Amino acid sequence: MTSQTKPGSCCTPDGSRGTAATGDVQAGTTTVYKVTGMTCGHCEGAVSAEISAISGVGSVQAVAATGLVTVTSTNPLDDEVVRAAVDEAGYELAGRI
Repeated sequence: MTSQTKPGSCCTPDGSRGTAATGDVQAGTTTVYKVTGMTCGHCEGAVSAEISAISGVGSVQAVAATGLVTVTSTNPLDDEVVRAAVDEAGYELAGRI
Protein backbone atom coordinates (compact mmCIF):
# COMPACT_ATOMS: atom_id res chain seq x y z
CA MET A 1 0.00 0.00 0.00
CA THR A 2 1.37 3.44 -0.88
CA SER A 3 1.07 6.63 1.12
CA GLN A 4 -0.66 8.43 -1.74
CA THR A 5 -4.34 9.16 -1.36
CA LYS A 6 -6.91 8.24 -3.95
CA PRO A 7 -8.64 10.99 -5.91
CA GLY A 8 -11.73 12.03 -4.01
CA SER A 9 -10.31 10.94 -0.67
CA CYS A 10 -11.06 13.14 2.34
CA CYS A 11 -7.31 13.48 2.87
CA THR A 12 -6.05 14.88 -0.42
CA PRO A 13 -2.56 16.43 -0.34
CA ASP A 14 -3.87 19.92 -1.08
CA GLY A 15 -6.39 19.75 1.78
CA SER A 16 -9.24 20.66 -0.55
CA ARG A 17 -11.61 18.00 0.79
CA GLY A 18 -13.30 17.93 4.15
CA THR A 19 -14.19 21.57 4.58
CA ALA A 20 -17.81 22.49 5.01
CA ALA A 21 -19.68 25.50 3.81
CA THR A 22 -23.22 25.46 5.06
CA GLY A 23 -26.22 27.72 5.22
CA ASP A 24 -26.92 31.03 3.54
CA VAL A 25 -25.89 33.94 5.72
CA GLN A 26 -26.98 37.22 4.17
CA ALA A 27 -25.28 39.47 6.73
CA GLY A 28 -23.48 38.72 9.90
CA THR A 29 -20.19 38.33 11.65
CA THR A 30 -17.07 36.68 10.29
CA THR A 31 -14.50 35.48 12.81
CA VAL A 32 -11.21 33.70 12.18
CA TYR A 33 -9.95 31.25 14.79
CA LYS A 34 -6.63 29.44 15.15
CA VAL A 35 -7.08 25.70 15.78
CA THR A 36 -4.14 23.44 16.57
CA GLY A 37 -3.82 19.79 15.62
CA MET A 38 -5.50 19.76 12.20
CA THR A 39 -3.36 17.91 9.64
CA CYS A 40 -5.66 16.85 6.79
CA GLY A 41 -9.03 17.16 5.12
CA HIS A 42 -10.59 14.76 7.60
CA CYS A 43 -9.54 17.10 10.42
CA GLU A 44 -11.01 20.06 8.57
CA GLY A 45 -14.31 18.19 8.17
CA ALA A 46 -14.49 17.22 11.84
CA VAL A 47 -13.89 20.78 13.04
CA SER A 48 -16.27 22.21 10.44
CA ALA A 49 -19.05 19.79 11.37
CA GLU A 50 -18.87 20.56 15.08
CA ILE A 51 -18.74 24.34 14.60
CA SER A 52 -21.51 24.20 11.98
CA ALA A 53 -23.80 22.68 14.62
CA ILE A 54 -23.62 25.86 16.73
CA SER A 55 -26.82 27.88 16.53
CA GLY A 56 -26.47 30.87 14.21
CA VAL A 57 -23.48 29.57 12.25
CA GLY A 58 -23.98 29.98 8.52
CA SER A 59 -20.66 28.80 7.11
CA VAL A 60 -17.36 27.34 8.22
CA GLN A 61 -14.11 27.02 6.30
CA ALA A 62 -11.30 25.11 8.01
CA VAL A 63 -7.81 24.95 6.48
CA ALA A 64 -5.47 22.39 8.02
CA ALA A 65 -2.37 23.82 6.34
CA THR A 66 -2.74 27.13 8.18
CA GLY A 67 -4.78 26.01 11.18
CA LEU A 68 -7.27 28.76 10.44
CA VAL A 69 -11.03 28.34 10.71
CA THR A 70 -13.24 31.09 9.29
CA VAL A 71 -16.76 31.17 10.72
CA THR A 72 -19.62 33.30 9.48
CA SER A 73 -22.56 33.62 11.85
CA THR A 74 -25.66 35.72 12.26
CA ASN A 75 -24.31 37.17 15.53
CA PRO A 76 -20.94 37.12 17.30
CA LEU A 77 -20.25 33.70 18.84
CA ASP A 78 -19.27 32.99 22.42
CA ASP A 79 -15.64 31.84 22.31
CA GLU A 80 -16.32 29.20 24.97
CA VAL A 81 -19.06 27.65 22.81
CA VAL A 82 -16.65 27.54 19.85
CA ARG A 83 -13.93 26.11 22.13
CA ALA A 84 -16.30 23.34 23.27
CA ALA A 85 -17.14 22.46 19.66
CA VAL A 86 -13.47 22.33 18.66
CA ASP A 87 -12.71 20.21 21.75
CA GLU A 88 -15.54 17.84 20.82
CA ALA A 89 -13.93 17.42 17.38
CA GLY A 90 -10.66 16.48 19.10
CA TYR A 91 -8.65 19.65 18.52
CA GLU A 92 -7.65 22.75 20.47
CA LEU A 93 -8.85 26.31 19.97
CA ALA A 94 -5.82 28.59 20.30
CA GLY A 95 -7.89 31.77 20.00
CA ARG A 96 -9.12 34.39 17.56
CA ILE A 97 -6.94 35.83 14.83
